[in-house]
Amino acid sequence: MMGTAPAKAPVLCLMGTTATGKTALAIALSQRLPCQLISVDSALVYRGMDIGTAKPTPEERAAAPHALIDIRDPEDAYSAAQFAADAVAEINAAHARGVLPVLVGGTNLYFRALLDGFDDLPSADAAVRAALDAEAAEHGWPALHARLATLDPTMAERLHPNDGQRIGRALEIAALTGQAPSALQGRAASPPAARWSVHKIGLQWPVETLNARVEERFAQMMADGFLDEVQRLHARSGLSADHASMRAVGYRQLWAHIDGQCSLDDAVARGVIATRQFAKRQRTWLRKEQGVDWHDAGQGLNAPLQAALKWCTATDIPSGMIKSS
Repeated sequence: MMGTAPAKAPVLCLMGTTATGKTALAIALSQRLPCQLISVDSALVYRGMDIGTAKPTPEERAAAPHALIDIRDPEDAYSAAQFAADAVAEINAAHARGVLPVLVGGTNLYFRALLDGFDDLPSADAAVRAALDAEAAEHGWPALHARLATLDPTMAERLHPNDGQRIGRALEIAALTGQAPSALQGRAASPPAARWSVHKIGLQWPVETLNARVEERFAQMMADGFLDEVQRLHARSGLSADHASMRAVGYRQLWAHIDGQCSLDDAVARGVIATRQFAKRQRTWLRKEQGVDWHDAGQGLNAPLQAALKWCTATDIPSGMIKSS
């Protein structure tokens, strides 16, 4: 057990853009001290989306179990608010068991929802959403994204022009409140994290190196059967390109190929470009994140691992519980 509970229970966050090595760091940490890994990823929640999401392998998850992976079918919706509620439950359960909760992932909106909370946002309005969906069907989500950019440039910068679920919600909030959605986020009077001692460790690569890693990883995913995975999803009667799960980078482009909209080579090239653009949006968001202990992933994982262990010994994790390397 951790020992006497501190005034604020510890929570460790491992952050960074896609393809930076967060999962490897989390697994290495789990081998050194008792912890519960909790995924912070909007794609890993979906069953059957394994290769294209770079989901930890069954062997990795057997050695280091991850919570909040494979908890939804791809047809299901899953929101930042739902994630925050699920993550709080997992964190509380980890603390009750006397182990350290380690949040690991790259969905920054989920981190924000959990750590900062949201102000009281309006509930969904069926009439407003129906009007937005109809407009998107006629003009496309990029057109609505352009409108959002005029209303709330900060929010628009965070979202892909085809992310209809989040664009629609942002415009719905703007219509119902008359305020920029980004101004309403992060203003909760008492977010869950107020009860915790939170430490953030981030991994980053130089842009050129990360871009190369993205291309290499996409090629490896294709070699591992990514197209077959998307074909199986495409064959599901209840699933379409409009579902949030299928708007994930890589899946959207291969789905278009299966629909005959482009060649496989074009789909792969577009998938690589979309992943790089996604990483750029993640970097933009993370630059604004306060209190992150950043490490150069190109120098290996030992430095961030040691930084995490050092922080753990400074909290209520007894040093004797940390295994020697």
